[in-house]
Amino acid sequence: MKQLMTLLLGALVAISLSGKAQAADVMRMAVTTSFHNSGLADILLPQIAEDLDLDVQLLVVGTGQALRLGRAGDVDAILVHSRAAEEAFVAEGFGTHRREIMYNDFVFVGPDTDPAGLREASSAADALARIAAAEPAFVSRGDDSGTHKKELSLWAEAGQDAASFGRWYNAVGAGMGAALNTAAGLNAYVLSDRASWLNFGNKADLALVFAGDPVLFNQYAYLPVNPAKHAHVKHDLALKLEGWLTSDTAKGLINGYTIGGETLFVFNATPEG
Repeated sequence: MKQLMTLLLGALVAISLSGKAQAADVMRMAVTTSFHNSGLADILLPQIAEDLDLDVQLLVVGTGQALRLGRAGDVDAILVHSRAAEEAFVAEGFGTHRREIMYNDFVFVGPDTDPAGLREASSAADALARIAAAEPAFVSRGDDSGTHKKELSLWAEAGQDAASFGRWYNAVGAGMGAALNTAAGLNAYVLSDRASWLNFGNKADLALVFAGDPVLFNQYAYLPVNPAKHAHVKHDLALKLEGWLTSDTAKGLINGYTIGGETLFVFNATPEG
């Protein structure tokens, strides 16, 4: 475990947004770059600190990396958005359970001139088929994140193999913010979660060019790390945080978080049982 953390320290962003010098309790949670880039953490964490006297330190990575941190016992909980990978994490015994918290959707962003014609696409698969045919610049996260996993599944549904693409396909191996910045610089298409796109400041000549296909639904879920696998994890604090994340207070903050009048996430946690 210690060796893994040593290797990762250079790549991870550890963030504490409690707004307090010292909280009574401290826990570590791995979250996706899309969640962090949305700005929602800036809203939730100070309230968590006030309500629970809990300092939640975030390790901001892609979903794949977050799950690896959970498997190694280097965090107490994870908040990610790739259901199949999450269910495997729980089935393998590394997570005690999976609790859905909120959702938004994925959107296709691209040049406002839309050379591949995504605004006329009938589905996400049609949108990607149009990109594959026109071969405009396209940016992929390429980082085993939930967004990257979703992108690859969408290419497959469109009958395309991303591994066969030419130089127009740019896999950056980075987070959502970096991918959007690259797309802005290249005037390229990119798949983004809606929240990251709305909170992105360097839009340049990019615009949202396709959304609305039900297949682009994007669920975020919370998974406490199993203390039976890693006795040192702070399972009591992870459960305490889960209670708050599924509370009416969290519901109000999540549903009330908007940018330019647009809602970034919709709370959909349900009572246990």
